[in-house]
Order: sequence, then structure tokens, then C-alpha cells
Amino acid sequence: MCAVWEQPTLVEHLPMKSLVLRLFQIPIVLFLTSTMSFAQHIFPESLAQEAEHALSFYPELKETKIQIRLKRNIKGSTMQARPTFWSLFTRKRNRKYLILVSETLQISDTTFTTEHLDSDILIGWLGHELGHIMDYRERSSLNLLWFGIKYLFSGSYIKEVERAADTYAVRANMERYILKTKRFILGRADISKRYKQKIKKYYLSPDEILALVKQREEDQ
Repeated sequence: MCAVWEQPTLVEHLPMKSLVLRLFQIPIVLFLTSTMSFAQHIFPESLAQEAEHALSFYPELKETKIQIRLKRNIKGSTMQARPTFWSLFTRKRNRKYLILVSETLQISDTTFTTEHLDSDILIGWLGHELGHIMDYRERSSLNLLWFGIKYLFSGSYIKEVERAADTYAVRANMERYILKTKRFILGRADISKRYKQKIKKYYLSPDEILALVKQREEDQ
């Protein structure tokens, strides 16, 4: 953080133009201390390494506006990817997307913090969310609105879109990270069976991921 105008009398000697410019600099300085921006991508400095690495697997998203933002807690989720509301009224190529990352991860009865999670696990989670954005970018705005409604009320639709996001990530060669994230959840004794069943129900299993990798390699 930088201190601005520690001496109140300084304002009195500033020309009006200089004063206005300094007023606008305050929020910019505060913003840059906690976030980093690369072309179309904005993310917290604390997640810079993971965000850059996950994004490197998706060259198709190089010109897509994506912001990754930390949030104190996301009820029922670790991360969420979605288009920003007002960008739904623009052309597909002008849409903006937001990935929310919970600072505190509540998985069943166990609490984790993002800063203490293995970097590869975070990369896997981000890779999955970027897979959602790959899916969203091909949809019309009307389709995305309908998407949100169906996701709230249809278990079968949740399964369809979550498996699609996993599939995008595997096609992008992120299977190492996706598998590590799943094994983190499925292999821990302190995570409830109920939560593990949810992961098994809605997402690709490790065996299905390996089958996709095999198929990808055969197609190359």
C-alpha cells in the first residue's frame, strides 16, 4: 500500500488538474496492489501462478475477458464460473466472464483455505472452471439464461454440464491436474461419503478421464 497525502496542507498547493488526477489514482493503486492483469485476464496476485498456468492450456481463451476473483465464501461451491450479467447483452466475442474462488473451502464437514491447498489442486479446479467458459462461449445469451434455470432445478443437467467442463479440461491436456483434484477429494478420509458420492455422480470419474486421454492420443 502506498500512503497518499500524509500532510493535509499539500492539497491546498495542488493545481485543480493535479488534484483530480491524484484522486483517480487512489483506487487504481489500491486495485493493483492485490490483482494482476495480463491482456484480457485479471486475477489476484495470490493466485497468479495457478491462474497463468491453467490459462496456458486454453489458447482459445487468450482474447476472452476473464476475471478471477476471491470471495470470502461461496455457499455450496469451491469455485463458480459465469458470464457477467450485462455482457449477456453484447456479442459473444465481447462477453466478460467471472470465476469466483472461495477463500475458505467448506467440503462437507472439513474446512480448507485456498492458500494452504496444493498448487496443482488449484490448477485443476481452475482448469475445470475454464472448461465451463469454453462451453459458455459457444452459447447464445438466451441459451445461457435458460442454462442457469435448468442448472438450478435439474440434476441430470448439472451432470451434463459438469462432465462437459471436465471433458474440455481433458481435451486441453489438463488431465494431470483434474485427476489430482479428484483424488484430493475422493482419497481423503475426512471428507464425507455423501460429498464423495456427489462428485462421483456429477463429474467424470478418474477411469473415464483416463479413457478420454487414451481416445485423445489415438485420434492424434
